[in-house]
Amino acid sequence: MTAEPGGMRRQDREILERRELDELLHAAGVCRLALAWDDEPYLVPLSFGYDGRRLYFHTALSGRKLDFVAHNPRVCFEVEEEPRVVEHPERGCAWGVAYASVIGYGRLVELLDEAGRKQGLDEIMRHYSGRADWPYAPAVLARTRVWALEIESLTGKRAPGKPEED
Repeated sequence: MTAEPGGMRRQDREILERRELDELLHAAGVCRLALAWDDEPYLVPLSFGYDGRRLYFHTALSGRKLDFVAHNPRVCFEVEEEPRVVEHPERGCAWGVAYASVIGYGRLVELLDEAGRKQGLDEIMRHYSGRADWPYAPAVLARTRVWALEIESLTGKRAPGKPEED
């Protein structure tokens, strides 16, 4: 997995430290997954897990996002820390937003073996609860698909939200 330094216009805002990218991924509450089918985009917010190399998602057995994945497993994703509006007391166009975000690219792979599926679900549960190794009812597993996103590249951006000066 590689970072892609230098690809953004505001290089002064680029996050180059892998440790900081990982912290943002571990802290985020939602991952937005962008899928494409020819010229039709589809963006969906998902719960997720992250183990430092891959993102993990779970889905139902069928649905629109799975139709998109079957057509094109290459995806883009985004996570962010909670943005904060920074007001300017006198100028409307001088307001700003403080934020940090991570955008990455990769390929979705379905985890078909029981051990891989359990690992993926455990990573999702660890992300939200801090605990892994949960029991999963066989009936739930029978109607759940588990996916790993093999991350190929990451970029990050941080804006302090300071109002722009004239």
